Amino acid sequence: MGALNHLRVLDLSRVLAGPWSGQNLADLGADVIKVERPITGDDTRQWGPPFLKDSEGQETSESAFYLAINRNKRSMTLDISTKEGQEIIKKMVLDCDIVIENYKVGQLKKYSLDYQSLSAIKPDLIYCSITGFGQTGPYAHRAGYDFVVQGMGGFMSVTGEKDDLPGGGPQKAGVAIADLFTGMYATSAILAAIIHRDKTGVGQYIDLALLDVQIATMANVASNYLTSGVAPHSWGNASPNIVPYQTFKAADGWIIVAAGNDGQFRHFVETGACPELADDPKFATNPERIRHRDELIPLLQKMTLKKTKKEWIDALDHVGVPCGPINNFQEVFENEQVIARDIKMEMTHPTAGKVPLVRSPMRMSATPVVENRPPPLLGEHTEEILKERLQLSDAEIQGLRDKGIL
Repeated sequence: MGALNHLRVLDLSRVLAGPWSGQNLADLGADVIKVERPITGDDTRQWGPPFLKDSEGQETSESAFYLAINRNKRSMTLDISTKEGQEIIKKMVLDCDIVIENYKVGQLKKYSLDYQSLSAIKPDLIYCSITGFGQTGPYAHRAGYDFVVQGMGGFMSVTGEKDDLPGGGPQKAGVAIADLFTGMYATSAILAAIIHRDKTGVGQYIDLALLDVQIATMANVASNYLTSGVAPHSWGNASPNIVPYQTFKAADGWIIVAAGNDGQFRHFVETGACPELADDPKFATNPERIRHRDELIPLLQKMTLKKTKKEWIDALDHVGVPCGPINNFQEVFENEQVIARDIKMEMTHPTAGKVPLVRSPMRMSATPVVENRPPPLLGEHTEEILKERLQLSDAEIQGLRDKGIL
């Protein structure tokens, strides 16, 4: 049933960071109820194409974006801007452990659905707010978007080709890293708060900001600046701290070589029939290789052109030098290791028959992740949830529908 099968989550979030955290909790067994706006639902339902196709090859209403972040949840529709909708949330909170929301600062207070209001009726509630800039500071009321935060948080200044080379300049990541990391930090914080609650009986408020997370996840890059006082810059596919740790062109394409220590560097150049490079004092140690990077890299590039990708990868793997190809996603899912790990999965879907998804990477021996529900249709479980949690009758539910509340 999953390690968190005793927990109930009310997920008022949409788009990516909040739903990513909700999916993590759902994968671990929590009962996650996704509350969506009537008619339109989560914004990401319309973020396509591509859309999931049914058995006849026709597009459904389920976007690939939405499918990626909402499995194992139940969906109900509810207009929380109405008094009736707010009362339903308050009643459901009494039976929940966790609330996740990513509304603008102060927006839910207008509906008496903020932490202060809900914790007054549920003191042990864990309430996680996700915003662009947090609940305090001069930017608190700004809307936060991953792309903007990647720029503000320094990530784009160190990503992409070097400024003085063709194609240089700031570059965002190919995936919304600030959102995804925020979702992961939210999961960790929520679980820590649950442990604290179980020990003390006291709930708490979690304030997570995309900008905070983006800066925190710069890790050693931010530390380089704080230690040296020198602002780092982009290195393309190279590393500022390790040489060689970058892409190289082989005879038939590109490979990655990540020689993290002097022994691996020696094995690399010996494999390329250039052992003298490891004996040269200018290249013998990593600090020296960094100082003489501009002289060394052209020599290594000349060396790597003499073998094919497969020849390099097979040879370097044999001597313990980390290396690999640069795969497109067809190659990713055709890779023998990916197949062996069963990372691609399929779940039964109510309109498409089957939906392909990426399996959770959490492999747990005693409490494996659950794979109970495909990403839900909009409002698929509304009646089920209202009957189960609030014991509403068919007539009461229909009355709410007639008012446009569901």
